[in-house]
Amino acid sequence: IFKTYDRLTAALGSRAIESLTLLFVRVALAGIFWRSARTKVEEGSWLSISDTTYFLFEEEYAGLPLPTELSVPLATYAEHLFPILLVLGLFTRFSALALLVMTMVIQIFVYPDAWWSVHMIWVALALVLIVRGGGALSLDALLLKMRGK
Repeated sequence: IFKTYDRLTAALGSRAIESLTLLFVRVALAGIFWRSARTKVEEGSWLSISDTTYFLFEEEYAGLPLPTELSVPLATYAEHLFPILLVLGLFTRFSALALLVMTMVIQIFVYPDAWWSVHMIWVALALVLIVRGGGALSLDALLLKMRGK
C-alpha cells in the first residue's frame, strides 16, 4: 500500500501536474474578477464605466474608505488588468496579491458576512499563487528562464 501511495503522490507532485494546477488556479481566480469587471462597464465597450457602477459604489458599497470618484476607476481597471496578467502568468504573485487586497477590502467594508460563503475561497486561490507563483506554464517562468535563473 505504501509503495502505491508513494508512486501516486510522486506522480501527482510532478512539475507537469503542478503547472497545470497552477494554471487552473490562475484562470479560476482571474475569472471571478474578470466577470465582476465586465459588469462595471457599458455593454459593448471595453473600459467605459457605467453610471450604474457609480451608483452602486455610492449606495451599496458606501462603506469603502475611498471616495467614489477614486474607488470606481481603481476597482474597474484593477479587475480588468490583474485577471489578464494572471491568465498570462505575468507578474503572477503581484497580481494575486492585488486581488487578495481587493478581496479583503470587499470583505471588510462591503460584504462582511461573505467570508465563509465566498471570500475564503478567493483568499485561498490568491494565497496559492502568492506562495507558488504561476508555475512552468506562465510568462513568469519564461522570463525567469530568459534571465538565466
